[in-house]
Amino acid sequence: LPRCSSNTEGDNLTQVSKFHLLGFSEDPDLQPILFGLFLSMYLVTVLGNLVIILAISSDSHLHTPMFFFLSNLSLVDISFTSTTVPKMIMDIQSDSRVISYVGCLTQMSLFIVFGCMDDMVLTVMAYDRFVAICHPLQYAVIMNPRHCGFLVVLSFLFSLLDCQLHNLIVLQFIYFKDVFIPNFFCDPAQLLNLDCSDNLSSNILKYTAAVLFGFFPISGIFLSYYKIISSILRIPSPGGKFKALSTCGSHLSVVCLFYGTSSGAYFGSGVSQSPTNCLVASVIYTLVTPMLNPFIYSLRNRDIKRSLSKLHNRKFKS
Repeated sequence: LPRCSSNTEGDNLTQVSKFHLLGFSEDPDLQPILFGLFLSMYLVTVLGNLVIILAISSDSHLHTPMFFFLSNLSLVDISFTSTTVPKMIMDIQSDSRVISYVGCLTQMSLFIVFGCMDDMVLTVMAYDRFVAICHPLQYAVIMNPRHCGFLVVLSFLFSLLDCQLHNLIVLQFIYFKDVFIPNFFCDPAQLLNLDCSDNLSSNILKYTAAVLFGFFPISGIFLSYYKIISSILRIPSPGGKFKALSTCGSHLSVVCLFYGTSSGAYFGSGVSQSPTNCLVASVIYTLVTPMLNPFIYSLRNRDIKRSLSKLHNRKFKS
């Protein structure tokens, strides 16, 4: 296996053409079970989020900023999951865990774009709830269609910047510690840990990326909910407090699930010695969270349930 070296033996590391993914298990008896499990979860994720998008787009009563951002979150979740899970399912089926160097960088780039986009849309949704609860009279003016579209485009551009920054870091790598990635996809955090060099500029870029694209979005969410809670506490009636909090419950559930597991996987990959823990955390935020999002929002939202019921009745009558 390639190891960090400064001598002639290390020169071969510049010619890395492929990586080997760890996967879940090499036991042949478990492969059909894993294949069926992850294929089912992936199909549920795609279909569930497509149903949310269809329900929102087909019901004019749901053409509001909150549901506009929710439909974008569902679209991003489909794309985010599709960057890793189909490749994993194919690897299980073909019993091959090899990915080319170019394929690895491509997967990492798409993963970062849609993963960061997920972060940003969740942040924008927190801002939307802040405006709705703290400035209800100005809500329609502030969250107008142009402003909502601008926030989504800005989120996408921010995600592209994150992707380019990570690519800039990885493309500076001269030597790799190993060609084995202890995950089922080209996880950016674990790929960064394969760098042999102790380059100061590379380390600065790593920490800059972590602060810009991790700390700022979660800070925006915390600030929004600080203002929201402060505003809710001033509501005199318990019923009014509960109604205001209920509009944030689904979003908070998704934020806690996504940020908790993704942060643990990103920051813990450098210190954790257990590949199993990283695999479990990766599965939760790359597949389980996008799969649960439609259920979390549809089960807790009366408008979504009403729209889904209309869709079902329309299909039944036709």
